[in-house]
Formats: sequence, structure tokens, C-alpha cells
Amino acid sequence: MNQNMSDKQAVYVFCAIEESQPKSFGNVTMDGALREVYAIVHQNVAMVACQVDGQVVPSKENMLAHQETIGKIMNQYCVIPMSFGNVFHSEADAFYVLTHIHDQFATLFPQLHGKIEVGLKVVAHKDWLQQEISQDPQIQALRQQVNGKSEEASYYDRIKLGDYAQQFVESLRSQAEQEIYDSLTALSESAKMNNTVGERMLLNAAFLIDKQNEAAFDAKVNEWYEHYKGKADFKYTGPWPAYNFVNIRLRIEESG
Repeated sequence: MNQNMSDKQAVYVFCAIEESQPKSFGNVTMDGALREVYAIVHQNVAMVACQVDGQVVPSKENMLAHQETIGKIMNQYCVIPMSFGNVFHSEADAFYVLTHIHDQFATLFPQLHGKIEVGLKVVAHKDWLQQEISQDPQIQALRQQVNGKSEEASYYDRIKLGDYAQQFVESLRSQAEQEIYDSLTALSESAKMNNTVGERMLLNAAFLIDKQNEAAFDAKVNEWYEHYKGKADFKYTGPWPAYNFVNIRLRIEESG
């Protein structure tokens, strides 16, 4: 435990690293106050933390501080990232949890060495999507049934048209999954599909890739970008810590 810190204060945890010595990582501003970032060590594993006054407000500034701190540590270590908001009542509590999940951390590190997470979102252009929908023969036939009818007379036809249009968009999502997601999964160590947001998002995925394979992965993303050019926007982000590929629960009552 960090002998220079008061154990009466709450402790906010950013991530876990492989480190056997107490160490300081500079400062971070959380909840408007400058706080020292340091390592809580047990054997060869440490949790990177700072002391706080209590629960940390989920503000944009605090979330950015959380991400930037983990990114800074990631430049020096393989990290197991924690989600935003993990606060313990004291450093003793944080140390207690670390001792009980040490083996879980130690098992994860070899799986994450030399690997990074990247994210890819594919969002269809509105005009392209509307054009694709309008060219579908079944949708064209349904629209002809609706045309010329009163709103009341065409009520069920309009519902049917809306349902089929939604099914058509789902088919485009399935196509993107089969084409883009499957080909990128083949170049990654692990992959995860996340929920799409909005009507035009075709793909929302995260990939865990080996750094040695990053160039090949980037090249494949570029191939699909060119294929969908003029049809969809690609948002390719990273490198990130492996947020989507670790599931650590930091709870005292679950340890023991």
C-alpha cells in the first residue's frame, strides 16, 4: 500500500498493470482537484489509482481524465482497463480486492500482451440508403398499393411498408456483418459486435488485434472503405485498451 497516502480517503481505480514496486504516475484532475496517480501493489500486479473525496461525478471532464490517464499508462505498460466510476471507500479496501483477484489479473495479462483494441462504425449515407430502399421491387410494389389511397384506407399498407423497409435495412446490416465484420475478425485475436445506434448505422464493432498485424488490419479496413465510398462513412478509432474484451468486477463482497 502507498504509505504516503491517507487511508481515510476514497480511492478511484483506473486500470491494472504488471508492476511490483510502488510508483507515481504524475497527477490527474478529477472533480476539479489535482490528484496524484499512483500504484497500489500486490506481488507483481498493481492497480493504478488516485485518492478522491467520494463518488466521482460522471462529467465529460472526469470521463476524459479517466481515458487520458489510462492512455498515458498504456504507453508504458500492458493495461487491464477499468470502466469509469470504480471507487473504493479506502485504499485498504482497494488493496483487499487486489489481493483476491490478483490471479485473475495475472491470467489476463499474457492474453493482452502486444495487443490493442480498435473500433469500427459504419454509417450509411441517408441518400444512398433511401435510394437502395426505393429500388427494392417489393417496396416499389407496396408503395404503388399506398399511392392514391386515403390515409385511412392505406393504414395497414403503410405499416407493412414501414416494416418491410426496416427489414431491408436489417438485411444491409447483415450484409455488412458478413462482409466487413467477418473479414476483419479473421485478422484479429478477438472481435465483438456492439449494438447499432440509429437507423443508418450498419456496423458497430470492436476488434482486439496483435500490434504486429495492425498494418494488415488497417489495409483491410481501407479496402472496405473504398468499397463503400459514397455509400457510407467509416469511423475507425483506436488504439484503445481492451475495454470490450475484459470483464473485471471490482467488488469487495464478491471477493473471498
